[in-house]
Amino acid sequence: MTDGDLGLTYAYFLGCITPNRYPGIEAATKRIFKEFGIETKEMVGASCCPAPGVFGSFDMHTWLPVAARNLSIAEEMELEIYVTCNGCYGSLQEADHLLKEHPKLKERTNKVLNEFGREYKGTTKVNHSIVILHDVIGLDKLKERITKPMNDVNVAVHYGCHFLKPREVRGHGSSETPYILEDLVKVTGAKEVEYKDKLMCCGAGGGNRTADTVQSLEWTRQKLVNALMAGCDCMVHPCAFCHLQLDRGQAEMNKAFGTNFNFPILFATQFLGLALGLSEKECGLDIQTTTMPEKLLK
Repeated sequence: MTDGDLGLTYAYFLGCITPNRYPGIEAATKRIFKEFGIETKEMVGASCCPAPGVFGSFDMHTWLPVAARNLSIAEEMELEIYVTCNGCYGSLQEADHLLKEHPKLKERTNKVLNEFGREYKGTTKVNHSIVILHDVIGLDKLKERITKPMNDVNVAVHYGCHFLKPREVRGHGSSETPYILEDLVKVTGAKEVEYKDKLMCCGAGGGNRTADTVQSLEWTRQKLVNALMAGCDCMVHPCAFCHLQLDRGQAEMNKAFGTNFNFPILFATQFLGLALGLSEKECGLDIQTTTMPEKLLK
């Protein structure tokens, strides 16, 4: 390691969408963490988180054991978890919170896990990758290693639903005036631009993408139009599921509505990766639906 590297290790909960649809998110995140002395360990045997808006809303006593099983894998590894999806963040962190706060739920959940030789103990912690960037690596260290400043880039940030709320559990301050993505964008030299309905859902949440595709895409269309009207060059976010909706959703919108959207969508570590000198291919941006403009790749 070089001077100033952190020498930390985390268990990476991949979830479903990152490895299956957007491996560039995984690649960019691991590369940046490695640059700062953070090692990643795979959670062998981990399953879907499972989705908080589906399982968590309809059947808590199925959702909790599945989430707790995943948490128990990290506990066996004696490591804290990091995620690159807000849905995974919400599901695992909320399950961990509920099981720690409600002993009877923990007992009931462990009865299920015990049948498979597992036990939830409550000894791990669920972290979001962008919080590690902001709070553990820190803005000063990130700024020191920027090699390709994004000085002429106007950025719309998108948080998604599960990163900010419930704020008492997440612990990132006000859910109405967030700051983490804004800080990460500004450290690259880019300008974070306010736009209408900035905190609006991407359109996919709560099963909406599956249940009502047209309405789901209309929400996405509104979101992107608002960012374009504000003069933004791209959108930066922290969620693999939002990435699917905002990136792949543009091709679906163009087909459904006869539009011609090609608005660049980047996960936070992909955007930072470019500023730190990684190539478009190293960040997995070459295999997305939307294409990157020259001003992001210069």
